[in-house]
Amino acid sequence: MTQTQPTITPKLEEPKFGFNEYAERLNGRAAMIGFALLLVIESVTNQGVLSWLGLK
Repeated sequence: MTQTQPTITPKLEEPKFGFNEYAERLNGRAAMIGFALLLVIESVTNQGVLSWLGLK
């Protein structure tokens, strides 16, 4: 007995959560925006991150 193979492959949507390409790209973009904002805040206030957080 041989089983017949399906002829059509179902199209599955990629999940929006977990370790996938979409989540990694979104996380990378958020990190770049956060880093750029950190540099802007430091240049505007003339203080480092620890100073304006009150830790130094």
